[in-house]
Amino acid sequence: MKISSPIGIFDSGVGGSSIWKEIHQRLPNEDTIYLADSINAPYGNRSAQEIIRLSLKNTQTLINMGSKIIVVACNTATTNAIDILREQFTIPIIGIEPAIKPAALKTKSRSIGILATKGTLSSALFHKTAEEFTKDISVIEIIGEGLVPLIENNQIDSDEMNALLKEYTSPMIAANIDYLVLGCSHYPYLIPKLTEILPSEVTIIDSGEAVAKQTQTILENHGLLQKENRIPTLQFYTNANPSTLKNLLANFSEEISVKEKEF
Repeated sequence: MKISSPIGIFDSGVGGSSIWKEIHQRLPNEDTIYLADSINAPYGNRSAQEIIRLSLKNTQTLINMGSKIIVVACNTATTNAIDILREQFTIPIIGIEPAIKPAALKTKSRSIGILATKGTLSSALFHKTAEEFTKDISVIEIIGEGLVPLIENNQIDSDEMNALLKEYTSPMIAANIDYLVLGCSHYPYLIPKLTEILPSEVTIIDSGEAVAKQTQTILENHGLLQKENRIPTLQFYTNANPSTLKNLLANFSEEISVKEKEF
C-alpha cells in the first residue's frame, strides 16, 4: 500500500456517496474509488449470509483496484459483515453504524427515533450498541421499507416518498423524540424532506462526519495520509444505471467520473 493509493468505498448502491462527500470534504487531496452495488440494493432485505458474500466481493474488487483502505459505507454491511471482512483481509477496514450513542447522550426528552433497514435493526452489532446506550431511554425503531429503492430510482421528490416518510415519522413524533438517528447511508439524502415533516426541535444525525474523521485517523496511524496539495482522481462505478449517481454528484465542481462496471 502506498500513500498515493486511493481510498476504496462501497455501498449497496448510491447512498454511500453521502459518506464519500464527508470523506472528500475532510480529505480533499485523496484519490477515491466508489463502488455502488445498485444491482443488489437494498442489502437490508437480504440474509446475513448474502450480505457477507456481497461485502467480501466488493472489498476484494476494491483491493484489486489498488485501494489502501476500505470504507464500508453501508450500515447493513457493517453490522453484518465487518468482523468477517477484518478477519479475511489485512487492509484497514472502516465501518459505519447508526449514531445511537450521541443521540442517547444528548436527548432531553429521553426519546429518540431510529430509521434504518431491516438488516441493520435485526443485526447483533446494532442490538449490542442499542443495549449499551439506551437502557433508560425510549427508542422508536422504524424500518424504512421502500425508501432505498425510491432513492436508487431518483424518486426522492415523489409523492410516494413523501407518503412513506410521513408514515414512518408519525410514531416518532407521537413519542416526542428530540433526536432522529439515520441508520442507512442512503437516508441523508432525505434530510431536507425529513426537516419539513419533523418538529423543529428534532435534531437529525447520521454517521458521515464520524466516518470521515475515523478514516483520517486510521490513515495517519498507518502512515498513509496524502498530505500533498493535489488534484485528486475521483472514480465512481456502478453495476446498474449510472443516472441516479450522476444526479447526486451533479453539484461538485471537480471532475468526477461515473462509469458502469460489472463486479
